[in-house]
Amino acid sequence: MNQTDLIHIAENWFKSKNWKAFPFQKKTWKAFLDGKHGLLNAPTGSGKTYALWIPIVLQYIQENPEYKTKHVKGLKAIWITPLRALSVEIKQAAQRFADELETGLTVGIRTGDTTQSERAKQKRNMPDLLITTPESLMLLLASKGYEKTFKTLTAVVVDEWHELLGSKRGVQMELGLSRLKTISPLVRIWGISATIGNLEQAQEVLLGKNTAVSSSAVERSIKNSDSKKKVSTAVDQTKESVLIKANLKKKIVVKSIIPKKMETFPWRGHLGLHLLDDIIPIIKDSKTTLIFTNTRSQCEIWFQKILEKYPEFAGEIAMHHGSIHKETRIWVEEAIRNESLKAVVATSSLDLGVDFAPVETIIQIGGPKGIAKFLQRAGRSNHRPGEPSVIHFLPTHAMELIEASALKKAVKGDVMEDRIPYLLSFDVLIQYLVTLAVSDGFYPKELYPEIKNTFCFQGITEEQWQWCLNFITMGSQSLQAYDEYKRVLVDDKGRFYVDSRQTAMMHRLSIGTIVSDAMVQVKYVTGGFIGTIEEFFIGKMKPGDVFVFAGRTLELVRVRNMVAQVRRSSKRTRNVVSFMGGRMALSSQMSEILRNELQSEAEHKRDTPELKALSPIFDRQEKESIVPGTNEFLIETFKTREGYHHVFYPFEGRFVHMAMSGLLAYRISLLSPITFSLAYNDYGFELLSDQPLDIQNVLDNTLFSSDYLFTDLQKSLNSTELARRKFRDIAVISGMVFTGYPSKQIKTKHLQSNSQLLFDVFRDYEADNLLYQQAFRETFEHEMEEGRLRLALDRIASQEVVWKQCEEATPFSFPIITDRLREKLSSEKLKDRIKRMTLKLMK
Repeated sequence: MNQTDLIHIAENWFKSKNWKAFPFQKKTWKAFLDGKHGLLNAPTGSGKTYALWIPIVLQYIQENPEYKTKHVKGLKAIWITPLRALSVEIKQAAQRFADELETGLTVGIRTGDTTQSERAKQKRNMPDLLITTPESLMLLLASKGYEKTFKTLTAVVVDEWHELLGSKRGVQMELGLSRLKTISPLVRIWGISATIGNLEQAQEVLLGKNTAVSSSAVERSIKNSDSKKKVSTAVDQTKESVLIKANLKKKIVVKSIIPKKMETFPWRGHLGLHLLDDIIPIIKDSKTTLIFTNTRSQCEIWFQKILEKYPEFAGEIAMHHGSIHKETRIWVEEAIRNESLKAVVATSSLDLGVDFAPVETIIQIGGPKGIAKFLQRAGRSNHRPGEPSVIHFLPTHAMELIEASALKKAVKGDVMEDRIPYLLSFDVLIQYLVTLAVSDGFYPKELYPEIKNTFCFQGITEEQWQWCLNFITMGSQSLQAYDEYKRVLVDDKGRFYVDSRQTAMMHRLSIGTIVSDAMVQVKYVTGGFIGTIEEFFIGKMKPGDVFVFAGRTLELVRVRNMVAQVRRSSKRTRNVVSFMGGRMALSSQMSEILRNELQSEAEHKRDTPELKALSPIFDRQEKESIVPGTNEFLIETFKTREGYHHVFYPFEGRFVHMAMSGLLAYRISLLSPITFSLAYNDYGFELLSDQPLDIQNVLDNTLFSSDYLFTDLQKSLNSTELARRKFRDIAVISGMVFTGYPSKQIKTKHLQSNSQLLFDVFRDYEADNLLYQQAFRETFEHEMEEGRLRLALDRIASQEVVWKQCEEATPFSFPIITDRLREKLSSEKLKDRIKRMTLKLMK
């Protein structure tokens, strides 16, 4: 059967559904059947699953003309998804097409939620298509005889590639793909990505430096193949890759929920719940509404408050986030599909690709901090090709309305963030080497070219490679005396392998690159699993304390063996479970469009409803100071009973401001002895001192220069302490520190102390240790965003500095001051304090 006939089969199937295939789908089918690798760029809800599952099935039909009567066993395709929640949806779509064409092809799921019995069944007889996650793929590579499992593989599809790119899970994926390409030279690698700024680079990272098939791989494949002709033909075809863009303009409508009364002095978190009544008509007018929050604790609060004020929604509203029990999450996903729920309050656990056709409306609580995340969430609304997506934006403080106004323009102008890939992540490489050693072992000479062909490790040297091999066999220079670090052995033929069952088991339990704080299970005293929460939260509580989790008010009875036993409580409490990582920072593109939006205000255009609504704030800001344009850098100084406030406005995001405030404080202290308290948010930062600061002196000495940035940063922010924290994750990923068995997790404080001990050993005796050096590199590149900080300083150097000596706090500085108070006061005391401050300023 030729290619035209095959594509005709797919088109007829589409017709039977009253659908019409998009040009990008047909292009993808043809490119895949031509044997090419590629990256498909298409928006949410455009039929991406069928763009790649259909050609996989068509290829099977082409190679097996008797497919209706004779089923060829063996794994044919792997579909990798970053989120477990997506797998059910993909399976349903894939199985539907396979069944209706009577192919006999089976689809299976293998994730952390897959039962032990189902895994054992898959081991005996693999499905034709396996939907899995990066971590589960690595677990398959850690099993004996994995080459036999993968030798029949013809396709790997990495879904939502933009979510993996720029993370260590992405590096894990690069390494896994490098192995699969060697085992199965005929395999076609395809990625699916929503729009990101650096699509071409995303394609390069996915496919590696060399996607052509090597001669040694051909020889291996011919040995395992019935048809030499089929192999050589495929080799000729796989020498190039394609980037296919859907070019589907999905209309996105952004509607801001604007408060009827705008306060002149806004503060973070204050406004959100005041607007709760405004979202109720939106929920009632829609069949199904997804309410997205940025954090799990925010998700808990909104769910609780909606039910508290509108009890009639009981049974019609649910909550979905990563810490809730798996069965509850699956129930919520099914309930959305069959329209039995009116609304779901969710976090990013429902951001991606789950095809909820009935969802009509999306509400975003608070600034999403990134354009891509906002568009992804908007795409959940009217998840059908051609339908406009509607997203309602609810600000948690007034200044976020500027973000809403900026987002509207970003949507129109197709502005999109880049995802910066990791380089030389030695911790992930070491974990991967032990994975291969645990299964069938490896020969370094054969493996090195594969590693070198990945984007992440293209720059690895022979010396660094040898160091990694020494590390897994001897435990690095300063750990050679300890047997526990000698995990891998070398046989007479030079094969690296693991023969200890305990080492193998501990490694399999530790596979993965997402390092979170130790998780504590939450169970009822009478039995019944509710979910998991981080140890740091439960560690602050004592028996009898009441908290809100998974939408229930619970009383802590006791904590035993990393299990928090609880009972239902009728007491009222403000103690909502909170999680680490609760504050995100503005992306660089988001910061830029925000500055451009302020330029519009500086020119008094006020050309959007959001900017018009902010008139009281802007008018007061201009009365006390100015609204800076894109060519201006604003500095405000004023005195209160707390001391002398010096506020700077780069509008570059929280992390850059954290680094910049420390850098500036350090450089000022070199001119004259002075002590500062630092505070920062996404818009600016504050240096508070007990004596006035000569700003002109700061400017004359060019303290915002990017010269000597790296050295000054190291001294200003105690980079050793930041690197020490980063090293904990590296120690866990590389296997130096074991996180514990499922029933007996090691406590966070013990993990921290174990990794700190190793950090100190390397600092004192082995400063050239690659993992120790990586901790500093990642701290500067990812934590402090050194590259972005450098660009910000260079931009400030070219701007006109406007120094305003104010009489009192301005609307722009008020959120920064109150954020600093938040760290010192309880929520009730903070509310009273801010109320008094606001009344004083309004006088």
